[in-house]
Amino acid sequence: MSGLARGAPLETYGRLPNIEDVSLSPSGAYVALVATDGDARTVIVKSTADGKLRALSQAGKVKVRGVTWAGEDNLIIETSSTQLGFGVYGPRAERTVPIRLNLKDREVDALLALMPDGVEAMNTISCRPMVRTIQGRTMVFVCGTYFTNSDSRTGLFRVDMARGHVELVEAGAAGAYDWIIDKDGQVVAEAAYQDRSGVWSLRVKTPANGWRKVEKVLSPNDKPELVGLTADLHSIIVEVQDQAGGRTWRQLAMDTGAWTDSADETAGENVILDGRDGRVIGAYALYGDEPRYTFYGAQDAATWRGVQKAYPGDLVGLVAWSDDHKKLVVRVDSAQYGPAFALVDIAAGSADWLGPEFVGMKAADIARKTSIHYAAADGTEITGYLTLPNGRDPKGLPLIVLAHGGPAVRDEPGFDWEAQALASRGYAVLQPNFRGSGGLSAAFEAAGYGEWGRKMQTDLSDGVRYLAKQGVIDPKRVCIAGGSYGGYAALAGATINHGVYRCAVDYAGVSDLRALVTDFKTRSGEESARYWRRFIGARDDSDPVMATYSPVNRAAEADIPILMIHGRDDTVVPIAHSRKMAEALRRAGKPVEFVELPSEDHWLSRGETRLRMLQAEVAFLEKNNPPN
Repeated sequence: MSGLARGAPLETYGRLPNIEDVSLSPSGAYVALVATDGDARTVIVKSTADGKLRALSQAGKVKVRGVTWAGEDNLIIETSSTQLGFGVYGPRAERTVPIRLNLKDREVDALLALMPDGVEAMNTISCRPMVRTIQGRTMVFVCGTYFTNSDSRTGLFRVDMARGHVELVEAGAAGAYDWIIDKDGQVVAEAAYQDRSGVWSLRVKTPANGWRKVEKVLSPNDKPELVGLTADLHSIIVEVQDQAGGRTWRQLAMDTGAWTDSADETAGENVILDGRDGRVIGAYALYGDEPRYTFYGAQDAATWRGVQKAYPGDLVGLVAWSDDHKKLVVRVDSAQYGPAFALVDIAAGSADWLGPEFVGMKAADIARKTSIHYAAADGTEITGYLTLPNGRDPKGLPLIVLAHGGPAVRDEPGFDWEAQALASRGYAVLQPNFRGSGGLSAAFEAAGYGEWGRKMQTDLSDGVRYLAKQGVIDPKRVCIAGGSYGGYAALAGATINHGVYRCAVDYAGVSDLRALVTDFKTRSGEESARYWRRFIGARDDSDPVMATYSPVNRAAEADIPILMIHGRDDTVVPIAHSRKMAEALRRAGKPVEFVELPSEDHWLSRGETRLRMLQAEVAFLEKNNPPN
């Protein structure tokens, strides 16, 4: 260990999670786990009764994003890779390829292999698989790309799991991107969006009337979204923006076409669907630091109360459950021991550990993380988290400000591998939810519009001043780090917000705001460009504000050493951002280190390069801001 480290080796924090995903079969008889060992991933299927192995599929270095059961005998494995899409306009993208694992014969093949004659399509999907049982047969529905003449469109495909046959069940109207399927496997709703005009439309389908358009609204930003079906399966729930800028639900009766407003207080939260029929059965949201689940069925609500009581003081999240909701997989995040997965059997009144999320982690390796709040310079309350290193008096500590990505996401309570790794080396770690962060309130997120490099940036440095005033940290021993938007914040901390930090670490950060908007417009269209211009505060693509607040244009103003780390396969923030920034810093004679990670994406999905990133970050911080 170096400096005043009080934790495990960096390899323990920097490896991929030992368990990345867990899913239960419909009956609850089997559990599927995506497990890792170094860079290698394996899909493991075990009996929940006795733990015996039913199947094992070696994925190697293939990135596995999730697993979904299709009946008791088939598992859909979602993999992804960085690739060009044949016949699809645009640059390389991270595309999801579904693979079927047949548990009876142990065969693995492509889910979309047997396309019908005359249909040209990609073998990639753009939505999670939806499973229905139709007349005793298991069917899987996925959104995919098919070709018509020289154009590409998104359509809805149905795969018969017994025969492997694929059918294009909905060719989709122009701009169609999402569908709702009822319990009988009938497509009952379709959402479409015209990117350039910003017009969102909704079609519904009933046996009596066929397809008919029921809604058409101009929504250049924050377009409506399909949620699911009501409990009686007769109405569609659509999430729309309310007058206050938040999200609310409206219900459409499919038979009459009548709209009603929903009084449900969980609107705008993460919904929980019944996988058998698409009903909305609950919702999840984080209220401050409290994870709150709401279930509409009395039995589900009682079940969840019992699960929470079994793990007092821990953060408990629902991962998967059987069709009858008698068996559940939960993620239990303990402040003392870190996160782990457990299988809960309601009928038996028992719970068994499936394994920790990170192997080799002991209680002594986990530092204390507490909530924090402080006032920004203009009085806005900023919340966040402070992780203090074990074994050190919380006075005059060296500090790392760790800015989250997004920016419209938030840091949350519970285990964070990077913050814990930095704390284990002797640093205090501040993770502020600056204005513009999502998941707190619509008004707080909107307060970040037009504040890139401005108040979103000073919200971070105001936290430094607050901790210095409390005596917790030494204001002369502060560095800033972050990835994606957080990487932008790190670069802005070196080039715009001077006099606060003594070094900066940027992973996959944005250096050129105009390039960011242009890249997203090329990949995702005008809606995406409008989203980013609103956050940046630019009227159009030529607005000078984008040049003013781009770190690449202010490289000569950098006043601290900078480390940049970027994956060559990044399709969210292309590596050109870091290459251009590094060159600009070198031309200006500024101290810069640049590490390129081969075959790595935006999310540090490979074990070898994730660890390399962490080792480079810690070495740079210890050199420029020693913890002792």
